[in-house]
Amino acid sequence: MSESNKSVGFTGRLGFILAMAGSAVGLGNLWRFPYLAAEYGGGAFILIYVILAITFGFSMMIAEVCIGRKTGKSCFEAFGSINEKWKWVGWLAALVPAIIVPYYCVIGGWVTKYFVEYATGNAAGVTDAFFTGFITCDLPGVFDSPVLWFLVFVALVAAVVVAGVDKGIERVSKILMPILFILLIIITIFSLTMDGAVEGLKYYLIPHIEDVSAKTLLAAVGQLFYSMSLAMGITITYGAYMKKDVAVEKSVRNVSMIDTGVALLAGLMIVPAVVAIGGSVNSGPGLMFVTLPHVFDAMPAGEFVAAAFFLLVIFAALTSAISLMEALVYVLMEKAKMNRYVASAIVVVGIVALGMLSCLGFGPLSNITFIDGQTFLDFIDFISNSIMMPIVAIVTCIFIGFVVGTKFITDEVESSGPFKAKKLFVIMIKWVCPIGLFLILLTGLLSVFGVMTL
Repeated sequence: MSESNKSVGFTGRLGFILAMAGSAVGLGNLWRFPYLAAEYGGGAFILIYVILAITFGFSMMIAEVCIGRKTGKSCFEAFGSINEKWKWVGWLAALVPAIIVPYYCVIGGWVTKYFVEYATGNAAGVTDAFFTGFITCDLPGVFDSPVLWFLVFVALVAAVVVAGVDKGIERVSKILMPILFILLIIITIFSLTMDGAVEGLKYYLIPHIEDVSAKTLLAAVGQLFYSMSLAMGITITYGAYMKKDVAVEKSVRNVSMIDTGVALLAGLMIVPAVVAIGGSVNSGPGLMFVTLPHVFDAMPAGEFVAAAFFLLVIFAALTSAISLMEALVYVLMEKAKMNRYVASAIVVVGIVALGMLSCLGFGPLSNITFIDGQTFLDFIDFISNSIMMPIVAIVTCIFIGFVVGTKFITDEVESSGPFKAKKLFVIMIKWVCPIGLFLILLTGLLSVFGVMTL
């Protein structure tokens, strides 16, 4: 590979943990998790998600990190280097970030625009109509165009990736992640002190059996992939940059705990506050951009809190988008023998070209729709999270469990420390994960095409 994990990589365990946590902690935690938790019953969704994270999510992350570290290659080459007949899995895994990062940067642009509005004292202008006008390209002026802010966000991501692993990704993660945690805790405390927040807290934390359904399970699994950066080549790529003396199990457990903790905190920050002001918890993806501004309006110093919140989301979105772009850049560097600058430039061109479809999908291209009237962004999100990621995960489990054998992974884990969860890992990878994911994928597809109702 162009940048060997023996010469260029994360400087140690802390560097790996913060970079991986930066990848995992993103819009999936701060934007997607709260609205899904609110939509699917609060406590019931959280209970299912936490169980999945400490079993399935943990096992999958162990497997992907070890594939990367063992081979020292990107996902594109890693599977083929282990078994030539399974090279196609790498192609499929590399396709996932290629699909996700363009629309991810579109949403990152929305967040950046909201931060600028609050930071420049324009809180009064952030209305429900503002969001609709902004994403549909109906607002006048260049600075109110979603295209501009999409390009700004892409440029920020590219600047870090071009700088490389230790000078770019690791350094930025070490700065942004601690700031993110501090801001998150401060705003959560602020949110929970609002009058009426207790009722929202009960809704968010207390599970009710009637809210447990196949639909809730589907939502939780899809969120797990999105949040923990699984089945999209990122974890394999970062594993390739992981030093051989870094303890795998301990590092992955730390990343899982940080990721899940941030997601839970994000919901704690948003859902009780929405209930406190009498807002709708079922506003879906618009929870952050439509409902949450009303929460800030009701807060003392709400404009300042809003600016801090959207700055927090920018940090999280940047670290995740960086990891998505790095996975693609690494593939080009390794496969086409390109240097980092050329590979980054090609990936940026691709991101802009594909991202424009999602960026304009609510406006000039809104007449083009897919299943159930989905826009470009909604459709790509569905294809990547509900179809491609589960398929990649299922195939990875079969590959590890029955083709190369779980010993391939367990030996790599034990080469740098004990593997306390070894028995759990083997059972999850060989049986629970592939069977459960297949049933969930099948159920989801049947429901989408109207064969069954969840």
